[in-house]
Amino acid sequence: MTGSFPRPGADPFTERTPRVVAARKLTRRAERDKTGRFLAEGANAVEAALAGGTVHELFVTERAAAQHADLVDAARAAGVTVSPITDRAAAGLSETVTPQGIVAVCALLDRPLDEAVTPRARLVVVLVDVADPGNAGTVIRVADAAGADAVVLAGDTVDPHNGKCVRAAAGSLFHLPIARVRDVPAALAACSAAGLRTFAAHGYADAELDRVDLAAPTAWVFGNEAHGLPAEVLDRTDLAVRIPLYGKAESLNLATAAAVCVYTSALAAHR
Repeated sequence: MTGSFPRPGADPFTERTPRVVAARKLTRRAERDKTGRFLAEGANAVEAALAGGTVHELFVTERAAAQHADLVDAARAAGVTVSPITDRAAAGLSETVTPQGIVAVCALLDRPLDEAVTPRARLVVVLVDVADPGNAGTVIRVADAAGADAVVLAGDTVDPHNGKCVRAAAGSLFHLPIARVRDVPAALAACSAAGLRTFAAHGYADAELDRVDLAAPTAWVFGNEAHGLPAEVLDRTDLAVRIPLYGKAESLNLATAAAVCVYTSALAAHR
């Protein structure tokens, strides 16, 4: 029967079932790094994960199985284990107030820096020391929508496999290469070696966004929400650029600033 559980009549897994207990541990970064797996919750993320072939197991409640029968069928067709769970087990796997009841256990998505940033790239986004997973996920979604070739998370930037980041990315995490590197200069050097101009988004820069030539391949570099980019990173980029503010607001938040800069580059490239 389409959308039904793989074992009709079988009791669904509870929050105490070992596989559910193991999956719940993936809400912690240390466990994700140890096992090489993470959780993707919700229909959008699960659909993208299945399309990318990264799913090891799909947990689903009876209600969610009926609502997302196409995803259950797609998982089965791909040879993915589909495991029924109780609503309480779903709540344990979720980091949201209202769990959707469908959660995939996926392989980590990291790519080596030299595979993510290549000479073919025309638009890359680099996040440096970004602390908020919601911001990181939103920027990944923006980069995907703008047709970026890769996103690099450098320095102390949050884990992109964090549940809040995965949800904010709304499936985009699976659509483009993601690289993580502690060495910020190495990330910038890789962009330069690939033929990209490195532009630092900086609120006090002399150059304004609407006066910069963005037709050439570009890597946009964004900094921490509270502190921005440190001087040593600004010095390593080709140009610091600010978004002109025409109203009374003192600044834009990270995700909004990234959307403006990245889309300005995308529009210039597609003219």
